[in-house]
Amino acid sequence: MNKKRCITSIFLVIIMFFSACVEEKEVPTIIWQQNENSNSSIDSVYEGMLSEPTAYRQKNNYDMLNVATYITKVNDIYFIVDCYHDQIIYNKNLTDPLNQWNVLTNEVHYAHTIASDGFMLLVDDTENNRLLVFQRMDNGYAHTQTLENIGMRPHYVQYDAQNQVFMAWSSITGEMYLVKKAENPDERGIYSLYVDKILKIDELYGVYVRSFTVMEDGIYFVSGHNNQMILKAIINDSGDGFEVLAKYPVTDQIAGMVQLIKIDDYYYITVSTDNQENQDYATILRTDRLEKLADGTYEELYDQFNISRGTPYYITEIEGRYYMTHHRTNENVIAFDITDNQIEHIEVLY
Repeated sequence: MNKKRCITSIFLVIIMFFSACVEEKEVPTIIWQQNENSNSSIDSVYEGMLSEPTAYRQKNNYDMLNVATYITKVNDIYFIVDCYHDQIIYNKNLTDPLNQWNVLTNEVHYAHTIASDGFMLLVDDTENNRLLVFQRMDNGYAHTQTLENIGMRPHYVQYDAQNQVFMAWSSITGEMYLVKKAENPDERGIYSLYVDKILKIDELYGVYVRSFTVMEDGIYFVSGHNNQMILKAIINDSGDGFEVLAKYPVTDQIAGMVQLIKIDDYYYITVSTDNQENQDYATILRTDRLEKLADGTYEELYDQFNISRGTPYYITEIEGRYYMTHHRTNENVIAFDITDNQIEHIEVLY
């Protein structure tokens, strides 16, 4: 009898243990944690995030970046997408060595960009065809949701503050996923994101288009190596697709573009490959009119940066200064200013 009771007790302990494990899996993973004595205001949350490491922190294990693709700043925290290390890292400044940065997530495979509305973070998990969602909690950011089946190789995410929507681009299928936040949180205070619409440009299906740029007169989609033209489009009147307004052919040498950004009087364009996907043609250029790209009358800028030739990638603006990610060299994050169309104060950060 005692032997049966012992076996029964052991069995009950095992059941309780596994039940506890299942319950714990439902709790979002906290990426970092604030001080115990701080309150839940925005300022105190971020003050807590910058405190000494806690058990929830994970330090970056690398001294160098491996194909940095994107850098941004959200609420006084810098984020870098370290693409080939399959992680996104964050830090309070751009002076600490990389091994002092912390890891937001390493659950991605070749992520490229990150976007935020100041409260939620959205990450493209490119090779897994999905988006990861993070929410700012009282004790830091938590991975709260994963959106699966986001086209093919989602490559670029941005937040449209005017329309309060995240825009996620499927780089191979010509699809734009418009992602919105639910009006109300659940009982834990967690908001969900949902795909509100999927807009398509049929002629970009099967074309590797790395990014889009929202401007006042439309949305610009950079050239892919296998279509060799920039498209300018707007969302149609019914709101269920795109209307292409203009096409700008480009030369073979600059066909595989990464990004287009308008700064003052010029369009700045980063290029990864030519039309044969040869990275030896990677460059950064500018032109005052996109029509000039068809005959090659643009200005190459690489020599002005005085850096090794690699592959320039995404350019972002943070508080009036510009930051360009750059790979295939050891100069991975370059900061610079543009004043009266002159590039100046160039600095290699990492």
